[in-house]
Amino acid sequence: MSYYDIDAILTDSQKVPCTFEVDVPGLGYLESSSASPDIKAGTRIQLPLWLAEMLAVSQRLGTLENVISLDIPEALAPRVQNALKADPKTVELRSLATHFYGLGERVLGLFEEEELCDVLINTYKQRTAEISDLAHNPQGALGGDAGAFLRGLDEEERQLFRVAHDSYKDMKAFMGEKTRK
Repeated sequence: MSYYDIDAILTDSQKVPCTFEVDVPGLGYLESSSASPDIKAGTRIQLPLWLAEMLAVSQRLGTLENVISLDIPEALAPRVQNALKADPKTVELRSLATHFYGLGERVLGLFEEEELCDVLINTYKQRTAEISDLAHNPQGALGGDAGAFLRGLDEEERQLFRVAHDSYKDMKAFMGEKTRK
């Protein structure tokens, strides 16, 4: 990803749950409900992914103790994984995270979750087949379940739909031009 990639920036800004393992003086403002100027050990906070990742891999000076421990984001929780296993096409990924697959990719870089990896791959395969079908059959994409499915696409899937639909229109135009001559 590029430094200027807006999708990477938006993925990095998604909030993830984490727990502070040590007391941290002067960062109490990160916890909006606290009047204390410090963060106490055991405090659970939602932090942007970029900050949580940095704090999770850093260690306190002179010790082997991590500053925070990361938890799996709610968008990738076991409840969501079970729904994706049942029928990936019925889950509105956009309501979970606008950059769902980007978040999944970053989380898989931090956690060794084989099952999550398999679920995300299977979800992507099944959903892209549906996206391709709807992009090449515009009449079927206008209403009903197809419309609800399209509204639930995350940003990567929306870009895929746009590219597939534009290529379908271009091919139709090309074939129309070809047969007229």
